[in-house]
Amino acid sequence: MTHIEWTEGGAAHTARWRSESGWPAPKKIVVADDTMNADTAYRLALDGTALLWRGDFQNARQLLQALVRRVEHKGDRARRAKAAKTPVPPLEAFHRHRLQQLQRARTLAMLLVPFEAGHTIPLRRAPDARLACLEAYGVADEPYVASLRELLGVIGAHEWRRKGVHIPALDERIHPWYGVFSPVRGEYVELVAQAPLPAGAKLAFDIGAGTGVLSAVLARRGLQVLATDMDARALGCARENISRLGLAQQVDIVEADLFPEGRAPLVVCNPPWLPGKPSSAIEYAIYDPDSRMLKGFLNGLAAHLVPDGEGWLILSDLAEHLGLRSREQLLGWIAAAGLEVITRHDTRPVHGKASDPDDPLHAARSKEVTSLWRLRAA
Repeated sequence: MTHIEWTEGGAAHTARWRSESGWPAPKKIVVADDTMNADTAYRLALDGTALLWRGDFQNARQLLQALVRRVEHKGDRARRAKAAKTPVPPLEAFHRHRLQQLQRARTLAMLLVPFEAGHTIPLRRAPDARLACLEAYGVADEPYVASLRELLGVIGAHEWRRKGVHIPALDERIHPWYGVFSPVRGEYVELVAQAPLPAGAKLAFDIGAGTGVLSAVLARRGLQVLATDMDARALGCARENISRLGLAQQVDIVEADLFPEGRAPLVVCNPPWLPGKPSSAIEYAIYDPDSRMLKGFLNGLAAHLVPDGEGWLILSDLAEHLGLRSREQLLGWIAAAGLEVITRHDTRPVHGKASDPDDPLHAARSKEVTSLWRLRAA
């Protein structure tokens, strides 16, 4: 358990440091309040000095917005300068974008808010975020400090969990938990809802269940589903969603690293689509370090299929357009795992970034295709 230390009112103070993004505890901390202007706060944050807020909570939110504007203005200037030069290859553009995202997140994480035991925020006009923090962090029996940006993310996740995300394939809402990737990109769910099932299939494995959305779709198609995940939040989230949908008799959710024991006529997996190192908990649904989950699924699939069974791999080709993985490499992994491709069902993403010319990765996103690869043992 990590703690931070600072001096306030001539006395030394300490509190637990909490960061779901895994940021290290700041070494330099100054106390800030409503008298601090945005330019001073920005300079301190860039220097790696954290600001522990003691003023009005709503003023802290305004200060954070001012920091965002300064960070984005600096990023816009850098992008315009680079755009005037020779265009960079997609892979270099991706790495630059990731670096800018990381630098932006680190700067904005320097504005801190205090919490008392029980997740109470001892600031004027602070919201009652106790339930949101309890959902994200669990019980807090001692004071702690976290970034305001993370707190706003926790509050936003609480609203997503409360309201849910409408899934057309189910005509129901899925309620994501904090740290569990929300199924806002519905095209991959539609692929699973529409692809023809293997003949006579009664059972499916859902590898990496997340919110449980694909398990629910498969159950609604008449299958018994055995779903797995390693993340405690995902397991809880999936179980709650499956229960809410009245599908608990059809879906069993267990903790397992990839595959459960046994074989099934259908094994479905929607791994993270980009090889790379996550920089926060939620990014584990986006980035797959060394393609561990993708290769693990392919290499273990044949041993968990019944004769004539199928594996469904749901994967975007964005990594290919970014230069992070080639189609030849993917096909090589499939063949090396003793598998062959039956067919592939493709669809185009419809999310906002796919058609946004101002997105730094627009050149790759505009070509992206999401596919359901139907595989079988060779």
